[in-house]
Amino acid sequence: MIHVRTKFDRPAAEIIAALGQFSAATIHEAQGRKGALSHRLKPVDSRMAFCGPAFTVEAQAGDNIMVQVAISYAQPGDVVIVAGAEFEQAGSFGDVLATACKSKGLAAFVTDSGVRDSADLKKLGFPVFSGSVCIEGTVKETLGPVNYPISIGGQIVRPGDILRGDADGVVVVDPLEAEDVIRLCQRREDHEAEIRAQHRRGGKSLIEVHGLVDKLKAKGLVVEE
Repeated sequence: MIHVRTKFDRPAAEIIAALGQFSAATIHEAQGRKGALSHRLKPVDSRMAFCGPAFTVEAQAGDNIMVQVAISYAQPGDVVIVAGAEFEQAGSFGDVLATACKSKGLAAFVTDSGVRDSADLKKLGFPVFSGSVCIEGTVKETLGPVNYPISIGGQIVRPGDILRGDADGVVVVDPLEAEDVIRLCQRREDHEAEIRAQHRRGGKSLIEVHGLVDKLKAKGLVVEE
């Protein structure tokens, strides 16, 4: 078995940049409410955000040897994403590894396991998303696959899939659908901009602006006169 695959197709830089203009929530909604990783995966600091191709890793619970292997082979702009069996009681990544990632020009680190050194990670500013923060360390024992499809946060993530993360969470986009998703995101942004403008102008109730009058009537909503 080849443990580490190093060759896979990465999306064009302009596609990554275009998707990165939109929030994770907007992308999730625009692509048909799909692709959202579990709400548990959140940034160490709410100001952290990223967009880039997935560099996938499968690690044993409480073991970070393959995390270090993956970081060694990842390329600038990659998002190292680790399926660690959702093991929360371990700090599988900290400021030392984050410094290595930032020095290599990686885009972010994502894991369903835990991380530690959170105060230092915030100072460093490298985007780190995790399922927990835990002071306990890990062993370095078991080999595993790198750049094979992984199951993480309720989604299947393949090498080269586009990941967008921000304060609200992480969403995955199929590169083959990316151009359509960008177009749909822009349409949604334009629509919401008009709705906000209507709210600012006033003159209509919220349910009128949001087109809920007929739906509420059909459902039999009764309001006291």
